[in-house]
Amino acid sequence: MTHVDLNYPEHIGETSPEEMKALLAKHHLKLNGVALRFRGDFINGELGNANPEVAGKALQLCKDAADYCREAGGEVVTIWLGFDGFDYSFQIDYAKVYNQLVKAYQTICDYAPDLKISIEYKPYEERAYAFVDSMGITGMILNDVNRSNLGVTLDYCHMLMKHENPAMAADLFGSKGKLYGIHANDGYGTTDDGLMIGTASPFKMLEFLYYVKKHHFDGVIYFDTFPVIEPAVEEAEGNVNMITYMDQLIEKVGMTKIQSVIDKNDAIEAQKLMMEFLKGGK
Repeated sequence: MTHVDLNYPEHIGETSPEEMKALLAKHHLKLNGVALRFRGDFINGELGNANPEVAGKALQLCKDAADYCREAGGEVVTIWLGFDGFDYSFQIDYAKVYNQLVKAYQTICDYAPDLKISIEYKPYEERAYAFVDSMGITGMILNDVNRSNLGVTLDYCHMLMKHENPAMAADLFGSKGKLYGIHANDGYGTTDDGLMIGTASPFKMLEFLYYVKKHHFDGVIYFDTFPVIEPAVEEAEGNVNMITYMDQLIEKVGMTKIQSVIDKNDAIEAQKLMMEFLKGGK
């Protein structure tokens, strides 16, 4: 483990960027980036809020987070809009909110062109329907914002909740150089379970990691798992051990071999490949 991501502003408190750098260095860590957390005034929407004053406060919070990230040595500002969305029919003007979000992302990207601004999407929670809910609308936003420093953070559990195949998103965004962050975890697809990596859907995780490797992702893989009952240190060690083993397993089977199976578009060949993974690549 080499880096941390800090929720902004809740993990920061009164700690200055210089103090944070020194604290991390003391523990042989670096800052990968900050992740926006909107509370209080933002429960009815953040950047897409119908109240211009509230939307402006959300935009300023993003700018403040970018400043802190830069000064503390980070590179990525991750924006998850948990409250931009809706709970009822006839509640929001969809096109208006979309255009408002596009303009806000353009403003943030132009404010911090030296940083990676990354969209983390999630289909629901905190709202019944999140606005930025999928690889589809995220791709639309990337296209319409049209800024070189805007990309995406893929949260494995969030994709399962949307009934997306995580590997598909990794391939599509990775092939375009827009994969800025990975939140690795696992779950059963209905809620944000935050289980240890590879424990609920190991084959999906293996395929996901294959495309992460194929597109030469060189950023940080963040363990977004929830050690509420489990001891945190042991859970983190389990995540490190599992993802390291899976990475070695992919290497043992071979990137070329895996791609040759994919190229066949054959379910039986894919099943044989899964058997090979189960046997340890033998």
